[in-house]
Amino acid sequence: MASHRRPKQPSRTRVTVLTATAAAAVALSSQAAHADPKPKKEDVKSEVDKLYEQAEQATEKYNGAKEDQEKLQKEVDGLQDKVARGQGELNQLRKGLGAVASGQYRSGSIDPSVQLFLSGDPDTYLDKAATLDQLSGKQAEQLKTIADKQRQLAQERAEAAAKIKDLSDTRKALGDKKDEIKGKLAKAQELLNTLTAKEKEALQKEESSRANRGSSSERPNLGNDVPASQRGAAALAAAASKIGSPYVWGATGPSSFDCSGLTSWAYQQAGQSLPRTSQAQAGAGTRIGSQSALKPGDLVLFYGDLHHIGLYAGNGQVLHAPKPGASVRYESINNMPFQYGVRV
Repeated sequence: MASHRRPKQPSRTRVTVLTATAAAAVALSSQAAHADPKPKKEDVKSEVDKLYEQAEQATEKYNGAKEDQEKLQKEVDGLQDKVARGQGELNQLRKGLGAVASGQYRSGSIDPSVQLFLSGDPDTYLDKAATLDQLSGKQAEQLKTIADKQRQLAQERAEAAAKIKDLSDTRKALGDKKDEIKGKLAKAQELLNTLTAKEKEALQKEESSRANRGSSSERPNLGNDVPASQRGAAALAAAASKIGSPYVWGATGPSSFDCSGLTSWAYQQAGQSLPRTSQAQAGAGTRIGSQSALKPGDLVLFYGDLHHIGLYAGNGQVLHAPKPGASVRYESINNMPFQYGVRV
């Protein structure tokens, strides 16, 4: 006989658990569908290049702030030394006048105005002719010399204090730029770490291909290109001796360089001092407006804000320290937005 027993119904607790599990599965599927996809290699490269360029812009500002800091530190040291010497001279003058007063005191005839001066500021008394009339010519001259020295000393102290404040502000700016550069480079590295080993290898090949496009890893054949000058040729040769040295922000050699660090170091080897930053080096000689007029050894400026610089190597090539993660190399001048050249 067939059984007509009703099938057992799931308990309310079991239904609730199944419903919750299904809901969670749907939610996870939805999240997976809407999760940000892994960035493409091309997007990573584009963003990393942008971050490297921003880091180089910040590096040139850092270099400028560092140069300002060094200059201000020298000025502060000089002013503080000057103030110390001035205080020593003032003490000697006071000592001389004190000896006069001491002699007068022993003879019982100390001049009231000398006594008054030794207890306060001479400026008050120098402004009163009556007071000066009470002094001998020599004493009046001594008082005026001391008062002048005091005024000069006060001015030098104020100047030193202002320079010290400028130095403090510059040090803060230096620290801010340093943090900005490190942040940009760290972000770039994070992006690169999202790539697979195969993608990183492909990216490296693309970078090498770009560097070698219209270029050579060896010294280019200059052909009819005559160096801008003997000094320019020497600077170019010095820079060429550093091919393969890594780009390091803020570095000026001899084992690593940033862009303006390489050009300033190269010209220093040729006996010519250049300013530290690319923007300052842009004013270090005669401007050359067209690429066709460039000669080997000329400085070459890139980008609208002139944050990148190299040395023209002839045959349409520039020798430079390119960017973080790259080394000193020859590269086609057309790989970057050329602005103008400078003949030192």
